[in-house]
Amino acid sequence: MQQDNKYFLLDFVFVVTVVVISLFVIKVFNISYPLTITTTTKSSELSVVGQGKVEVVPDLYTVSTGIRVDNKKTVTEVQNEINKINNQLIERLKELGVKKEDIETVNYSVFPKQVWDKDGNSRIDGYSGSAEIRIKTKDLNLLSKITEEVVSAGANEIYGINFEVEKPEIYQELARTKAIENAKLQANKLAKDLGIRLGKITNIVEGSNPGIYSRSLPVTGGGDLSKVPSFEPGTQTITSTVTLYFEKY
Repeated sequence: MQQDNKYFLLDFVFVVTVVVISLFVIKVFNISYPLTITTTTKSSELSVVGQGKVEVVPDLYTVSTGIRVDNKKTVTEVQNEINKINNQLIERLKELGVKKEDIETVNYSVFPKQVWDKDGNSRIDGYSGSAEIRIKTKDLNLLSKITEEVVSAGANEIYGINFEVEKPEIYQELARTKAIENAKLQANKLAKDLGIRLGKITNIVEGSNPGIYSRSLPVTGGGDLSKVPSFEPGTQTITSTVTLYFEKY
């Protein structure tokens, strides 16, 4: 019995000693309680999203125009009519200073006109055809003149005008630079408000961009195509969104 009491007393003294030593360490080293020890190889990070945008005036213009021929007796007649108007159109455009490589035929078709009798039998009653031509220019002052000349040459359809940014990557880079500066500015303000210190940038992620750098102006209606208005391209907004990751202390 005395032996058991002896061991109990020794265990009690050991526990008390451990507790006293622990309290002493916490007091001396100013360690807050409860004490949790973790080991990590990665610093804490602060992520900030920045946005940048650039307003750009389009610098490439495309006119989509068409030639339509109806109710000819033969395929040859349709082709001859389309070719005649097409050649006149190209000559007028060259006289305006449009380069040959900036004139593109994107569609050329000839098709029969089908008719049915009362018994449901079909027959060919003539032929029709069409061609679509696209003309590019970097000269805004030529835009109205091009439209006027193609109509004067015999084109009887205008599908629309397209305003494009020829080299959007230049402005995309500028927008990205603005987005990075915006993210840095926000990060510094946040660090000041939160009372933390920022370290180096550990990563940067740029958000996906739809890459739409053109705008179409459709031309509708069956009015007098020779009455061509002046065209204004306006501006297009190119944007960038980036996320910066900073070390924080």
